[in-house]
Amino acid sequence: MTSQTPADASDAQPQPGPSTGGAQDTTQPPQGGLPRILKNDPARTGFDPRTAWWVNYFKILTGSITAEGAFHYRESRYRAHEARDCRRCEQWRDWCLAHSPTVTFLRQRIADLGGELDARNVVCRRCPARLTEDGAVHRQSGGFSPDHGVLVCANEIRDRRHLEDTLAHEMVHAWDHLRWKVDWSGDKDLRHAACTEIRASMLSGECRWTREAFTRGNWTLTQQFQDCVRKRAVQSVMARPRCKDDVQAVKVVNQVWDSCFSDTRPFDEVYR
Repeated sequence: MTSQTPADASDAQPQPGPSTGGAQDTTQPPQGGLPRILKNDPARTGFDPRTAWWVNYFKILTGSITAEGAFHYRESRYRAHEARDCRRCEQWRDWCLAHSPTVTFLRQRIADLGGELDARNVVCRRCPARLTEDGAVHRQSGGFSPDHGVLVCANEIRDRRHLEDTLAHEMVHAWDHLRWKVDWSGDKDLRHAACTEIRASMLSGECRWTREAFTRGNWTLTQQFQDCVRKRAVQSVMARPRCKDDVQAVKVVNQVWDSCFSDTRPFDEVYR
């Protein structure tokens, strides 16, 4: 291992693992006064998990279930289809590990640093989303843990291309960790997390124009790529336990932006 660091960051790390499902009045607010997680109440939302799924679906179509209830309905369907989603995810994962140029390149670069990523530590699981009382929905499509490997959230993956982007994002984190021993939680310096998130969003392909335009509805031509990378980096830094608020997240991303956005290692340039 080397003591050198990526660009301005002296360390870097991403946040692994799925969050837990929601709860309202029975859930205590997390530290820092963050919004409570909402738990389904059929009397309030109109969604009753004891009712047949097609009845609830019809109630959503007719407006008898609130937006909050529709969120909990979606999560219930993910639970019901967990085994199917994981099987499909594993098929796409195996294809990417064997045939994706980006993924196979990153696997080799990770191996060069003494690491190994394969079907044993790239796992597909259902990741529960969280709905908080401020109306925000918190989802993730994957995560990286230095101790366990890469998590791919099977229920959030739309297709094989989406899984390829997600896997590439997490593998950039893995490469950064092996190269620079990133401080994922931000205990030492949140700039580490900011740098690796900038690099992962930039190099994975998740901010390519076609993804932004056709998947997220962002048809902006000028600065689209930079805006996407910056936005996703800020959101990821905000999820770190040591980040106080969005103001701090924006500040640390700005501090490392120039050096980390120009750092394309282990690639020669941004291909995706």
